[in-house]
Amino acid sequence: MDSDDEQKMAMLRKAFQMFDTTKSGYIDVLKISTILNTMGQLFDDSELQALIDENDPENSGKINFDGFCNIASHFLEEEDAEAMQQELKEAFRLYDREGNGYITTSTLKEILAALDDKLSNADLDGIIAEIDTDGSGTVDFDEFMEMMTGD
Repeated sequence: MDSDDEQKMAMLRKAFQMFDTTKSGYIDVLKISTILNTMGQLFDDSELQALIDENDPENSGKINFDGFCNIASHFLEEEDAEAMQQELKEAFRLYDREGNGYITTSTLKEILAALDDKLSNADLDGIIAEIDTDGSGTVDFDEFMEMMTGD
């Protein structure tokens, strides 16, 4: 595995863990589209569904990390880190309306809720707690970047 692959795995693991709020080792298949959206990945719904069916043969509605990787890596574009950082900077700037260099966790909660209306308040709070590690109530670009890339 080269460092790009390792980076991708770290990013996927971080995303998976963020949505595995119960730490069961499984995530709801419904959350996969949210994760892909969060990562800025474009995907075709029917293609995604076919991959989910393939990786969840028992139709349990849950998927483990390996299954998630199989699905997500299908959509991950080969994109250089610089372009990715630029895109994330743009996204961050959109939400940092006052240009303070941070967004509030409540704004981030709104973003995540908008990306996935199936996330409960408890899910959202769990995700926020993972991201806002210093408990400041704000997320700076580095924390945002880490959330999105797993670096």
